[in-house]
Amino acid sequence: MRRRTEAVPRGAYQVTPIFVAGAKGAVLEDVDGNRLLDFAGGLGCLNVGHRAERVVGSVRVQLERFLHACFHVTPYESYIRVAERLNGLAPGNFPKKTLLVNSGAEAVENAIKIARAYTRRPALICFEDAFHGRTLLAMSLTSKTHPYKSGFEPFVGDVYRVPYAYCYRCAYSLKYPSCDIFCACHLEDTFKRVVAAESVAAVIVEPVTGEGGFIAPPPQFLPLLQEICHRHGILFVADEVQTGFGRTGSLFACERYGLEPDLLVTAKSLGGGLPLGAVTGRAEIMDAPCIGALGGTFGGNPLACEAALAVLETLEQDQLAERAKHLGERFAARAHTWQQQWPLVGDVRGLGAMQAIELVRSPQTREPADEETKEIVRYCYERGLIVLPAGSYSNVVRLLAPLVITDEQFDEALQVLETAIKTVYERRMPTNRDPTSVKDSL
Repeated sequence: MRRRTEAVPRGAYQVTPIFVAGAKGAVLEDVDGNRLLDFAGGLGCLNVGHRAERVVGSVRVQLERFLHACFHVTPYESYIRVAERLNGLAPGNFPKKTLLVNSGAEAVENAIKIARAYTRRPALICFEDAFHGRTLLAMSLTSKTHPYKSGFEPFVGDVYRVPYAYCYRCAYSLKYPSCDIFCACHLEDTFKRVVAAESVAAVIVEPVTGEGGFIAPPPQFLPLLQEICHRHGILFVADEVQTGFGRTGSLFACERYGLEPDLLVTAKSLGGGLPLGAVTGRAEIMDAPCIGALGGTFGGNPLACEAALAVLETLEQDQLAERAKHLGERFAARAHTWQQQWPLVGDVRGLGAMQAIELVRSPQTREPADEETKEIVRYCYERGLIVLPAGSYSNVVRLLAPLVITDEQFDEALQVLETAIKTVYERRMPTNRDPTSVKDSL
């Protein structure tokens, strides 16, 4: 840690002081020989697990061929194969094309470039509680101010933000379902009062928010948004960087909501641990930028492409999307009992294995329990479980475990998390304790 502090800027934050030495499946081993269960998955990049056999094998074979050639100079087949696979897998029965890049933020930036080129419109609409990356345009689309945006102004212009379907903290103080999905319908009002519809190139949305706290909207929200977009000639861009590749119980979260996005943004688990992002979309939209307008030196690196092909094979052969549903149900059942026992757990939510709990100091006021969340994260990693915080108020604990985790490992991890919640609740809120309702989980 001393060497890290001296050599690396403080802005490159880390959640734990644990330095990893090895990993396999859902287990990490640190430099001291401790083994830890991984509920972070390299920040959602390891749905198929650490060092998945097919991924490692494919990369090893590619190492004997070549490491880099640049697709824009001397193309190679694996880039095309990944594009063909994504074109066939992305929702929508229409011709598609795919651009490969290095990361989620880079994919977002290129999706916006493509949308503006196709529509010849400048404006963008994004959502509160969204996270789309840390580069300038992606950061402009991101919602949370600290630590992501403060001090980096000015941002890209013609970006307009509207409330997301965050039912636990409704921006309009309404209740679902009596609200009639007012937050989606409000988009029409935005066109009248904030930015003209004919000026908007795209609406970009995470089907389930990632860094924003794993907010899964009501089933009508996203289809209604897409309908409004198409009514006005606005492209619907789905950012599936964190939701993609089996995490939500289908290959893409869009499938759970019946969506066919005009542009689909992916990254993270696509590369199985190697850096790879993609923009997949309607062929005529993807072809809007002129020749040479899209690309990058390392985009679609051959090692990452081979890894991606192995990831897609693993997801299908091992039925990991179905596994995600099983894990999500298992987590939700356990977490709802925590909510009944300890008022610290204000909300349990998610889709598939993309599950989270939101922590509050009072169920009535819903005051965010950010400090308590920090304590829970620390309690867990000190006892062999890596978990990540999230949310605009930093009061959400999220589940990003590799989908290959065993039931035994999963239950062991949940027991650690349960004990952490109980311990922090009793330490922080002793006056709220009801000894008859709190079960001893130690």
